Amino acid sequence: MTALLARATAFAPGSIGNVGPGFDVLGLAVGGAGDTVTVVRRQSRGVVVEIPGHPDLPTEPRQHASALAAMEVLARTGNDDIGLGIKVVKGLPLSGGQGGSAASSVAGAVAANALLGDPLGPEELLHAAVEAEAVVAGRHADNVGPSLLGGLVLVRSMQPLDVVRLAVPDDLAVVLAHPDQRLRTKDARRVLPRDVPLATAIHQMAQVAAMVHACASGDLDLLGRAIDDRIAEPARATLLPGFPEAKAAALNAGALGCSISGSGPTSFALVRDDPAVAARVVDAMREAYARAGVACIARLAPIDRTGARVLAREAA
Repeated sequence: MTALLARATAFAPGSIGNVGPGFDVLGLAVGGAGDTVTVVRRQSRGVVVEIPGHPDLPTEPRQHASALAAMEVLARTGNDDIGLGIKVVKGLPLSGGQGGSAASSVAGAVAANALLGDPLGPEELLHAAVEAEAVVAGRHADNVGPSLLGGLVLVRSMQPLDVVRLAVPDDLAVVLAHPDQRLRTKDARRVLPRDVPLATAIHQMAQVAAMVHACASGDLDLLGRAIDDRIAEPARATLLPGFPEAKAAALNAGALGCSISGSGPTSFALVRDDPAVAARVVDAMREAYARAGVACIARLAPIDRTGARVLAREAA
């Protein structure tokens, strides 16, 4: 049996949920920001949230994504009697549409697994993180999957859980525009239509299929045309002042496609990995939000192709 470590630290990147028309089925890992979780052995049994990562996050373990994921790992490995302290460094905004709760869940699961000597593989870690995410943000894997595995993922099924890693073109990058807003996933889901016309459903299926083919073949023009969400984006745009203007500005500046990241408020634009084009899109989106009276932080980010990783291990 592998000796337990005294401490382990893991990082998980942020992600774009839905990726346009792929509602709850497509997710893309984004580099440059993420959540870092350290788990520390404690003498007494149970999981304690020592540093939640943000003043607005709970310290109650059964309400905190990282702690929930660590508890799932302990339960799945038969180590419920072990005591852990959780320390979180949040690099992602709360209710920001950048996969923050998923990143915390994934980093918590990976760190706990590392402390135990890595008994669980990616599939079991995915299950653990999904269970944690289900408590705080709902049962979906389009953020958890890419945060753990990296790159672009397709959630083929939730029951049973089946997540497929897809190809990502080498020359693809993304611009993230985060307006000074918060939008809870629960609130963003309330505005979604309960019924969808058949023609709209067919359109969405066609766009997702086109995106998968575009990524496999490297056809960035097709990928951009396929970022055409006619279900979630029209409903959620009403909650996001400045988004319609920012989207139009991004496309006019040379973006391949643009939509809402996850449930918002962050928006994303896919771009060719060209510094000049990317800079124009960053400036265009920031200025469009400003004209709408909304402060915005915009940045160019690479695709995170690695996913979650262990940053440090400390022996007992």
